Order: sequence, then C-alpha cells, then structure tokens
Amino acid sequence: MTSPPDVVEIFRRRTRSPLRPRSSDLLPIIFPTFRLSAPSSDALILGEAEQWGRDIFVIAQQKPKPENLRTKEDLAKLNHGMLTAEDHSHIRRFLKRAVTKSFHGQPVTIVTLIDTYGADISMESARSFQAFFIGRLIQDFLTIPLPTISVIIGEGGSGGALAIQMTDRRAQFDDALYATAPPESLAAIIFRDPTKVREALMISRPTAAELKELGIIDHVLPAPKLVTDVQGYAKVLGAYLEKTVKDLSRRKLAALIRLRRAHAKGFGVYVEEAKKRRSLWGTIFRLTPLRRKTQKIPDLKTFSLENNDLQPGVDWGDHNDPAISSEEYVKCGDMSLKNDQSPKGCGAVIPLSQFMSNHYVCPQCGLSLIMGAMGWINCLADPDSFQEMNRDLSASHLLHPSLMTPEYQAFLTRQGQRTAFHEALVTGEATIYGLPVALAICEFYFAGGTMGVVFGEKFFRLTEYACSKSLPLVTLCCSGGARLLEGVPALTQMVKTVNCVTRLKRYGLPFISVLGDPSTGGAIASYAALGDIIIAEPNALIIFTGPRVMEARGFPVNEEDARGQSLSRNSSRVYENMDFYGSIRGVHEVAERKDMKRSIFKYLEFHRLVQPVSNRYWSPGRRVV
Repeated sequence: MTSPPDVVEIFRRRTRSPLRPRSSDLLPIIFPTFRLSAPSSDALILGEAEQWGRDIFVIAQQKPKPENLRTKEDLAKLNHGMLTAEDHSHIRRFLKRAVTKSFHGQPVTIVTLIDTYGADISMESARSFQAFFIGRLIQDFLTIPLPTISVIIGEGGSGGALAIQMTDRRAQFDDALYATAPPESLAAIIFRDPTKVREALMISRPTAAELKELGIIDHVLPAPKLVTDVQGYAKVLGAYLEKTVKDLSRRKLAALIRLRRAHAKGFGVYVEEAKKRRSLWGTIFRLTPLRRKTQKIPDLKTFSLENNDLQPGVDWGDHNDPAISSEEYVKCGDMSLKNDQSPKGCGAVIPLSQFMSNHYVCPQCGLSLIMGAMGWINCLADPDSFQEMNRDLSASHLLHPSLMTPEYQAFLTRQGQRTAFHEALVTGEATIYGLPVALAICEFYFAGGTMGVVFGEKFFRLTEYACSKSLPLVTLCCSGGARLLEGVPALTQMVKTVNCVTRLKRYGLPFISVLGDPSTGGAIASYAALGDIIIAEPNALIIFTGPRVMEARGFPVNEEDARGQSLSRNSSRVYENMDFYGSIRGVHEVAERKDMKRSIFKYLEFHRLVQPVSNRYWSPGRRVV
C-alpha cells in the first residue's frame, strides 16, 4: 500500500518550487486572447479575455520567477509575491470595471488565480490601511453581482489569498497548499522559531483533500507528474475553467449570491451542529445575566503594602498612610509578572481599585495595559445592564472532529484557566446611557482574543439577534488575529464575520467598531474594519501582521506608525485620494478609554435622531421595532 505523500516534501519540492508554473505562464495558454490591463505589478496580473461566450476578467497573483531574482536589489526585496495595499486598491477598481461592463449587457465572469505567501506585511502597506482593504475585498466578493471562480494554483497564504478566494466556485491543485499563515510565519508565532516548518504544516492541515473535507474548496485538480510541466497544468486548469464558466453562466445571479451568503454562514460549523441550528434558535437567542467575574488581569503584578512588599519611594507621599492599608497596589512600569512584557511607566504606586476603575490606565502618565472583556464591558456598558448570550458555546460543539486534537483541547483548557469567560468573544445585549445595543467584546485573556470557530459563530448569532430586535451593533476588537491552531476554518471566520456585517447593513442598522489594543490579524482585516464609525484608543496597535512576525521575516518595524493616533492622522489622506481608498475611511476618531462610552453614544444617538419616528429602534420608555 502506498503511503500518503509527506506534506513537507510537497511544500518544498512542489508548492515552493521556483520552477513551478506561474500565472503569467498559464494565462496565455488558457486564454489566447488575453490582454494585460494596467495597472499590474510584479505580484499582480490583471487582464481580460473573450472566451466561452463571455468576457473573462482575470485577477492573478504571482510569485517571482528565478529570472526575477538575479540582482542584489531583487534579492533584497522582502515582499516578492505579496500584494500591497496599492495592489488591493487596483483589484477593487478592476472589479468595479467588470460590474460596469456587465451592466452594459456584456456577460462577465471573474476568475482569480492564487499563488502568494500572503499579503504584504511592510510598514508602508500598514500605513495605507492594508487590513482595511482585505476586509473590503472579502465583502466585494461576497456581494459582487457576477459569477466568480477561484483556483489556488500554488500557495494560498493567509488574508493575502482569502481576499480574492471566497468565490462561487473554489478549486485547488492537489500539490498546492492553503494555510492560515505561511508556515514560516506560523512557526514564528507558535514556536517562536521560523525554521520549524514541518511542525507548522502539521498544524495547518493545508492540503486540498483536507480543505475539501472542511468545505473550504469544492474541487481538487490533479497536478501533472512533473512540477515543470506548464502545458499539463494549463490543460487541467483550462478544462476546469471552461466547464465551470459555462455552468455558472446558466445560474441566476441572485441564487449565486444567496449561496455565497449561506456558505459563509456555515464556515467552521461542523455539519452535525449545522443540522441542529433551526431547532435551537430559542436557545441561541437566550440572554442570561452576566455572572460576577474577576476583573484582575492574569499575570498582573500587585503589592500588598501591609506586608511591606513595596518599599517607600519618591511617589510614596501620594497615598494616605499605605503602611496600614490591606489594599493591593500596582506600580506603573512594573505591572507584569513576565518581566519582558512590562512597558515603561512613570513609577507611580496606584491602588489596584483605582487602577481598575480608571480602566487599567495610569492616572499619572496615561500608560495603559491590555484590558480583558470584563474591563471593557464596565468601560462601555451601563452598570449591570449586560446580558450574556451563548455563554457556554465551545469549540467541541462546532469544530470538525479531526481538528479537536488532544493538543488543542489541552490548549483550550489552559486558556479557560486564565479567565472566567469560556471563549475569546463575549456577546450579548446591554445599554449605553440607556440605549439598547448588541455588544461583542473580545476577551484577550482567552487565547489572545483570537478568532476561531466559536468566535465566528457567536458573532453570527449576535448579528442575527441584532437584526431580529433592530439593535445597533457595537464591537470591541482586542485580538491577536485568527487562531492558528484551528487551521483554515479559523481563517474563514473573517469571511463569516464580514458576511454578518453585510447582512446587518441590509437591515439599515448602525455598526460602531471600537479598536482596542491590540487590533491585529484576521479581526482587523474583517469585521472590525467595516464599521460605519471606527473609533480607536490612542495607543492601540492596529496592524494586519504583528511586529514580532514582521521582525522574524526581516521587515523593518516602526510600531508608532501602526498606533491609533498615527493612523487617525493618516486617515486625512483618505479624503485627498478617494479614488485610491474607495469606501475606506480609516480611523474616524481617537478616544481615551474614559471617554469611549460617550464617543459611541453620540453616534448612536445621532443615528436614532435622524431616523423617521416609525423606524427608530429606541425611544424613551419603549423600543420601536
């Protein structure tokens, strides 16, 4: 019996082979009338062809060929094969052109070819709102009134692939791989060692057969025996595209769009759980009072002055006889039990209760710590108004059994011991100065607030509840991105949450997105970037790829350029270059934590006041639905 191929060998000898056919090799063979459209770039090919009775608009990614890596300048370039914010802007305008052409009576089909390490992670793209472009592109592909097809012809890396992969039909060559992150980046994050590629690939489960089982793709294409066989790859790809283009041309667009939405809703939900959904709506929407939960940050270093744990210093006089107090204190700049994680501070000794009531911000110098879900609920919602939804939903209820490995189960158990909440997203209904809202808060102290299948499902259920009750949606992003230990199903939660926001907009309900520290990865590149109003705290890290991964991959990092205050200043450029940014507006406002609740309320109240009375979702004493 032949043993299955080693995924590491596939990765090194096939997927990452420098001799593997690139998009520019395949397109002229498949489409004899292919015409390159401007603007294209080293990593992006845009073009058109007339074939099979339709106009084919092609969006193709491309890694460098050996001849592109001959000079020192070529070798020094770090983002070969990665689409930049500028590339994503070109794609969005290209899609608009395709839609315009179809409106004039010409049948059009969109075809995307995917072969990328991931989206560009340079600071230049971060400053140009790269993550926001990815979120908008996912939304574009979910809603575009044209049939769409995607094929992973080599490597599908992270949001760089996902931005153009969620189409009506999705295929992948059997020697291609598609992962939540490039294996080097995943290894750098999980193992803090980018050389552990084998371990990273075993976690990712990136093969075509595995992804088809999980519903990420729907067709596996057989690759030719030789990785250098351009004609062989083109023959297989061309036959698939011809058959699929003709099949989609016979289907109604409205039906295709409905199927996209239905597919997006199901991402991450194992089929057995999906069958139960219809009979569970009463349970899904059940609200329960928030249990009293500890607010204390895990690993927070505190001192008891009664036991002389902290000796008097220059700031001792700020307190009234602390030597006889049993209260706990923190020292600004020395707050973490993990010594390498303590940010520089002013050294002030602060009563823990005062520090917590000030939302984990030093009252002397303004230094802030990352805040958990309970802290953010107290910061944003009226006292005792939050009612929790789906409190006990866990990955074991939803995730495909093959992904619930003993290692992942042990990881979830450890995370559950760090917080009183059961997952990385806490959802429910609350009031903000008396105004009822649907509220979704990331719990950073559960797996870094990462998006997994439970995160996406809870977000979906909350938005369904918001639509049924005509509630505005307020979200607080404090996330490290997609949960790598769940593989690609975690990545697809980006699509699921974007789809939820799109549904909310069809109901005409306002969505306010608050960006806390940190707002990174899949969270900022999906729902969090789509708020009608986006408010950030001044020091929030807002970036697609975290600084540690950027540094591990050799990219220079300037964290200050990716902080809320800097991105808010950069947002002024949006209005001066609206053709480039399209519907993206960046960060609308920066607010301190103590002012965040009032900032949210003024937008919610404005939306309520400009609605016709019969459409208002709230009025004093009663709610109008």
